[in-house]
Amino acid sequence: MTPPLKADFTFTGGIERTAAAAARAEAHGADGVVVNEMRHDAFLQLALAADATRRADLVSGVAIAFARNPMTVATAAYDVHRLSGGRMVVGLGSQVRQHITHRYGMPWSRPAARMKEFAGALRAIWHSWQTGERLRFRGEFYTHTLMTPMFDPGPLPSGPPRIWLAGVGPMMTAVAGEVADGLICHALTSADYLSQVTLPAVHKARKSVGRAAGTFDVVGNALVATGRTEEEYAAALTATRERIAFYASTPAYRPVLDLHGWGDLQEELHRLSVRGRWEEMGRLIDDGVLDAFALHGEPAAVGRAVRERFGGLCTRVTVSLSHDADDTLALDVLAGVRS
Repeated sequence: MTPPLKADFTFTGGIERTAAAAARAEAHGADGVVVNEMRHDAFLQLALAADATRRADLVSGVAIAFARNPMTVATAAYDVHRLSGGRMVVGLGSQVRQHITHRYGMPWSRPAARMKEFAGALRAIWHSWQTGERLRFRGEFYTHTLMTPMFDPGPLPSGPPRIWLAGVGPMMTAVAGEVADGLICHALTSADYLSQVTLPAVHKARKSVGRAAGTFDVVGNALVATGRTEEEYAAALTATRERIAFYASTPAYRPVLDLHGWGDLQEELHRLSVRGRWEEMGRLIDDGVLDAFALHGEPAAVGRAVRERFGGLCTRVTVSLSHDADDTLALDVLAGVRS
C-alpha cells in the first residue's frame, strides 16, 4: 500500500514573518515547514520557526552547501535540531557555478563528488558529537580532524538530523541515493522525468550501496499557478511562465527539456537571459510546456491535481507559488493535496 503523500508548506516571505507563517502552516495541518535561501539565511529562519511550532518538520529547502563548509552546516543544523526537539531536516543544494564563484566567492569543482563528501563529513562530525569518538574525516575537498570538548555540543536524544540533497542531473541524483535520506526534486521536473529518469537513478544508486530497502524520501516541488480572483489567477499564470523560462534557461536543466523534445527552447531562453529580456522569455512558454511543469486552477482543485501528479512518485510534496502570493493561498492548495 502506498503511504499517503505528505504536504509541506514553503515560506518565501520576509524573515520578520517567518515565525508567524510557520505557526499558521502547522495549525493548518502542514507536515513540514520549508524555507528557501534566496534573501535570508535558511538556518536562522528555521530557528525562528522552531520556536513557533511543535510538530512540523523544519526543512532547509535548500541551504547552499558550497557557500559554507561541513562544520558550519553541522553546527547550525544541530542547533536547530536541538531547539526543535529533533525536527530539523538538512536540505542541501549545490547551486550553479556562477553563483558559487561570483556571488559567494567560493571554490567550485566536481559538484557531485564534492556534495557526496560534504554529506559524509556532516555525518562524521555528528557521529563525533553523538558518541564522543575522535573526529577523523579526511577527504579530497574537506578535512575535519580537530574537535576539543570546548567546541563539542554533545549528543542529542533525537540523534542527528536527516539529510536531503537537491538534484536534477543523473550524477547528483545518484549521490542523493547513495548517501542521503532523501532527494529534493527541482521545480522544473515533470512527472515523466521523475518516472523515467529520476526514480530509476535513485533506485540504482541505493541498490549499488546496499540501501535499497531503507526509508528514502522523494520530495516533489510542484509549481502552482492559482488565485482567488480572475486577476490573481492571470497574474499567477504569467509569473509561472516567467519562472519556468528562468529555470529552463539554465544549461544544467536542459536534460529535463530534452526528454520532452524541447532542447532548442533552452538555447533560445539562455540567449534572451544573458540580455535580461525576462518578460519576453515568459512568452515563449506555451501551454504544452506550462502543463508539463506546472499545475493551475482554483486552489482546492489544483491541490487535488498536485496529489494526482505526485502521489505514487513522491513521498512528500511542497507547492511553489509566485513569490508575492498570499501565504494562505498555499495553505488552501495544501488542503486540497491532503483532502
